[in-house]
This record gives sequence, structure tokens and C-alpha cells, in this order.
Amino acid sequence: MSFEEYAALARQLAEQRRTGERDAAAESERRRDLHATADYLHQRLTAQGHRLDQLGRAIGIDQPPAGPPPGPGNDAPTSGAGTPFGPPPATGSSATWPGPPTAPGSGNGGSAGAAGPPGRSGVEAYPQMPEARLALPTAASPAGGGVPAQRAAAVDPAMELELARRMADEADRHGQQAELLAQRPALLPTWSPLARAVAVYAGCGAAAGVLMLTLVLASGVGLVDGFTLGAWICAGLPALAFFGGYLVLGRWGRAQTVAGTPPRYLPLGFLICFLLVPLGYCAYLLLFRALR
Repeated sequence: MSFEEYAALARQLAEQRRTGERDAAAESERRRDLHATADYLHQRLTAQGHRLDQLGRAIGIDQPPAGPPPGPGNDAPTSGAGTPFGPPPATGSSATWPGPPTAPGSGNGGSAGAAGPPGRSGVEAYPQMPEARLALPTAASPAGGGVPAQRAAAVDPAMELELARRMADEADRHGQQAELLAQRPALLPTWSPLARAVAVYAGCGAAAGVLMLTLVLASGVGLVDGFTLGAWICAGLPALAFFGGYLVLGRWGRAQTVAGTPPRYLPLGFLICFLLVPLGYCAYLLLFRALR
């Protein structure tokens, strides 16, 4: 080998070494990036799990019980002597491979081997071999049968992490929607607190107005006197409507994830209830006189 050929070979080896080092450095950098991405996704998923647990406890959903810890009774199914998917033990005698078949010979009436020559007794074509203990082929797959398991397709870690990141983003979006829904009360969730309070107090006042009409009809047939009717219209029914709206707002007007009491607008509720029932009675009187 000449010096030029030796130098060219040395340069080729040095270039191959530098290429290998660059490839190793790039592979190491890629692995570090994959590990960093996996750690980041793990932290995100852990935070999402904690937040979902908090939301579940806030709305009264019990957490599912944890599964039983692995014990001696939860191991893999065994067969035979306890080895997972192993061959069953031999019964009666040791597992042996059957010897060569024999056939009756001819000649002097003796028995000969399978290929024994005719007419010669006691002579076998093959010598008698001792019985050898042969192991059965074990299954290469859980299904048994000696068939090798199918190889799994190659998985791209970067693609799997990208899919996991997209799923984490989707879980964040659904989690934000769940938090917004959990912050709304069960009663009229899309209404503002003021509009909800006005609707509740007005509804309770309307229910008190129905009771007021019942008392008026009872007063017309002589079951209720005028003083009792006036007391119920001016004080009793408005007070019942006010406390009814107060209790309804406290029970169904509060979001389960929001701490504290919801706004109930007590002065506004008092004004609505103590004005609506007497005004309803006055409207009833005007309507009754107009119809007469």
C-alpha cells in the first residue's frame, strides 16, 4: 500500500469517525428533547388530574376506589406445576420420546426390528437405543402452540409525544369548559345574578298572588273575615314570598365550585314582594269593578 492510499484511507476513517460522532451527538440531543417533552407532558397530565379531582369533590362525585393490590392470588394464570403457560407435568412416568416401531419378523418365528432381515431372529437393523428425555418445545407467544408472536410495528417517539400533546391540549380545553359550567348555578345558569334574583322574587310574588286570590274567594263566601284578609295581603303573603325567594336563591342560585353565599339582593327582593302582592290585589279590585 502506497503512502497516498494510506493517507486516503486515514482521511476516510477520520471522516467516518467525525460523522459517527455527529450522529451520536444528534441522537443524544434528540433523546434529551424527547425526555424533556415527556417530563413536561407528565407534569401537565398530573396537574389536570389534580384539577379534575378537585372539581369532582366540589360537585360531589365520589372518586372510584383503587383496585386491589397485586397479591399471590392475582398472578398470571398457571397450568401444570405452576409455571405460566408451561407444559403439563407427566403423570405416571417420565415424558419420553417413543422408540422405533417394531414389527414381527419372519423365519424362525422370532421378532426382529422394523428393517430386520428376513429369516434371522434376534437380529435388528438398528441397535436398541436407551430412552432419552426430550423437552417439548415451549410456546413463544402467550397463545401457545409454538408460534412466535407477531412483532410490533416500530413506534416513532416524536409522533407519539406529539399525539399526547394534542390530547393534553384537548383535555385543557374541555377542562376549562367544565370549570366554566361548574361556576354557573343550577337555577337560570345563563342569567346574571341581578336578573336571576328579580325573576325569583317575582315568581314567588306571583305564587303569593295566587294564594291572595284564594283568600279573596274564601272571603267572598264568608270563610275569611276582612281583617284576616287585609293582614295576609299586606304582611303575611309578602313575607312568605320574600323568604321563599331568599331560600330558593340560597339553594339553587349558588354555584357548587364558588365559595361563599350568592348575592340575594335583599332590599330589591323586599321591595318586589311587598309591592307585588298589594298591587295585585288592587288590580283585582279594579278588574272586578270594571267587569261589574
